[in-house]
Amino acid sequence: MELGIVILVASVLVLALLLACGLLLYLLLDYRSQSIRALNAFNKLRDSFKDIVDRDTEIAKRNQQITELQTKQNGIQSEYAQATQALQKLQREIALSEETLDLQSFGVYKPHFDFATSESYKVRLQRANDDQKRLITEERAAVCDKPWTVDGSRREGERMTKQYMKLMLRAFNGECDATILKVRWNNVVAMEERIRKAFEAINKLGATYAIRITDEYLGLKLDELRLTYEYQEKLYQEKEEQRRIQEQIREEEKAQREIERAKQDAEEEEKRYQAALERARAEMEKAQGAAVGQLKERIQTLEQQLKVAQEMKQRAISQAQLTKSGHVYIISNVGSFGENVLKIGMTRRLEPLERVKELGDASVPFDFDVHAMIYSDDAPALENHLQEYFKYRQVNLVNNRREFFNISIAEIEEYARKHGIKATITRIAEAKEYRETIALKAQNKTNTATPPIVRFPGVLHSAN
Repeated sequence: MELGIVILVASVLVLALLLACGLLLYLLLDYRSQSIRALNAFNKLRDSFKDIVDRDTEIAKRNQQITELQTKQNGIQSEYAQATQALQKLQREIALSEETLDLQSFGVYKPHFDFATSESYKVRLQRANDDQKRLITEERAAVCDKPWTVDGSRREGERMTKQYMKLMLRAFNGECDATILKVRWNNVVAMEERIRKAFEAINKLGATYAIRITDEYLGLKLDELRLTYEYQEKLYQEKEEQRRIQEQIREEEKAQREIERAKQDAEEEEKRYQAALERARAEMEKAQGAAVGQLKERIQTLEQQLKVAQEMKQRAISQAQLTKSGHVYIISNVGSFGENVLKIGMTRRLEPLERVKELGDASVPFDFDVHAMIYSDDAPALENHLQEYFKYRQVNLVNNRREFFNISIAEIEEYARKHGIKATITRIAEAKEYRETIALKAQNKTNTATPPIVRFPGVLHSAN
């Protein structure tokens, strides 16, 4: 019996142990399952943040690369700027030697002298040359700031110094002479710079021996250059003035011939009407009946025509006596010069439009349009006042003899109103030939336009 109890207890214990093992196994499996689920959840969560983490890392990496590239770019830009400056300097020096420098690179030359005649410039130029010779004779054109000896000999040192100074002056004078020969209106400032560059370069070579060309001698060479240029300009201005005077004389002669011809024509008309009137009056004395009335009408007509002829004769005589009377004209040429460009001029001719016609026949492709024709007893004074009033609007700012101005007709009207000038002013420029030309060009462009290419399909339809 005791054995049976022992076996029963042992069986219970075994069963309990098995249950405990089963429970433990269950708990282990459940824990493993939960761990796997937690690990999967963690991996999933980690994967969801992986892009963000990688992106931040990539952004930091790219920012570092950008910083490095910007540093390199700044370095390259700095090197490029330095290289550009060096290139511009070289191009400038090359241009100086080849006289190809643009006028705007150095600016407009400002005259240093103001002599009234070309002869005065010629005299002053000769004086500049004499001053250069004097400096060379007095050994003030080039100097040595340090005494030299050769093999202990002061005399040999002086001889060497003089030879070197002579070489430097010869080189400098040769460069200056070549430069002065080439000076023109569009390179005078560049030529000044060229002489200064030669002065600096030659003095730099002489610095080893403490030899230099003096600033005083440089100033005389620059004066020679400027005087040479201004002398040429004064000669040109004097020729232009002579041309203008000759043109004015020719215009006056034309006006006088026109006035004289008008006077002669009026005198001939007067004589003809006077003779016809005398014949009509003689016939009147003998006429009778209906012929009397006809002769009276004829006499009245002849008397009126005689009066007109006498007035024309008197007008021609008055015009000849009034040497300043004439017409100031305001004209434009849209086809040649564009809108709002007006020419202000003067003529003393009895028929002022003839002068305008001549201007249109000269050297422009289209005729001028007349906006105003103003008569004045002192036409030159009115013309001068108009041109002076608008001088800052002149097209050619260098030669004030050119009579073209960037102004509108409205401004001319305002001027006339302000100064009490009565004149008929036409605002619109007809520009007939120019506008017809534009229309023809447009028509020709349309007619000669390439027709569009029509492309047809290879087949009208495709079989299904």
